[in-house]
Amino acid sequence: MEPAERDRVLERARDIVRQEADALADLADELSASFLDAAAVLHRAIAEPGEGRPGKIVVTGVGKSGLIGRSLAATFNATGATAFFLHPVEAVHGDLGIIDPGDAVILLSRSGASDELRQLIPSLRAAGVPLIAITARDDSELARFADVSIAIGDRPEACSLNLTPTTSATATLAIGHALALTLFEWRGLKEEDFARFHPGGLLGKRLLLRVKDVMHTGDGIPRVTLETDMRTVLIEIMGKRLGAAAVVEGERLAGIITDGDLKRIVLSHDDLFEVPVSEVMTARPQTIGPDDLVADAYRKMHANPDAVITCLPVVTGERLTGFLHMYDCLKSGAIG
Repeated sequence: MEPAERDRVLERARDIVRQEADALADLADELSASFLDAAAVLHRAIAEPGEGRPGKIVVTGVGKSGLIGRSLAATFNATGATAFFLHPVEAVHGDLGIIDPGDAVILLSRSGASDELRQLIPSLRAAGVPLIAITARDDSELARFADVSIAIGDRPEACSLNLTPTTSATATLAIGHALALTLFEWRGLKEEDFARFHPGGLLGKRLLLRVKDVMHTGDGIPRVTLETDMRTVLIEIMGKRLGAAAVVEGERLAGIITDGDLKRIVLSHDDLFEVPVSEVMTARPQTIGPDDLVADAYRKMHANPDAVITCLPVVTGERLTGFLHMYDCLKSGAIG
């Protein structure tokens, strides 16, 4: 691509982004009571029991609006509201059975005159569910049939031919996101709730994974006593391959010995194996609890960048119950 052509393409791309951004800014300024009404309809559906259980949000549309509808249904689900996408053609061939009393339906259509959606209106009315239309104009046919309508504005598309749904698609998606997130906050949901919907993702693991889920337990804990000879300490540290060993008195944690401690003793003593454990160990070491988050344990290990801790004894009260290495945190998927 020639330099002049590169500049032209890049400038056109910037124009498209600016045009869509300007449309969103205008849309934000134009939001009115109809948005509040739509949010209230959805809140009633998902927060108030219908036939013994909360209702669903059903999103429908065809073409580009249908693709946006699928995305919005996923966003509602991700923020704790049960949602489904209903294809309008499949709906009139049996899939209307997905709609129950207490649900709410969102109709997506830029023109507000989609034949496929118009065919659904009588059946949706018969089901007694509230209808929310998101269209370019609030005087469109679908808007008139709906209980609540939100107008995204009849703005030119970013397409040079004013044909490809671009600006309107972005605006519809933004309104859907605004509804999903305001509902999420209205219901008082927190990070922990979001994590329950995303247990496999980084955020879910960061907020849900506990030290007890990944720590070494039982015979997997490198463990010595104050009476253990240093040769056995060395064998225990090397055998468990965690770079350290907990020092216990009975079940109580008394200290920790790391391979770094052993190296320092080698340099300062003629006979490492004659040095008592109490002289080598670190008494009152940093610890973590089994119910603490893995992410918190990792942060504790790195609290001092100049002296990173690679291992933490896991204690319940003063009793040693596990052992956690930095690599256990990294392998858990909770650190990113």
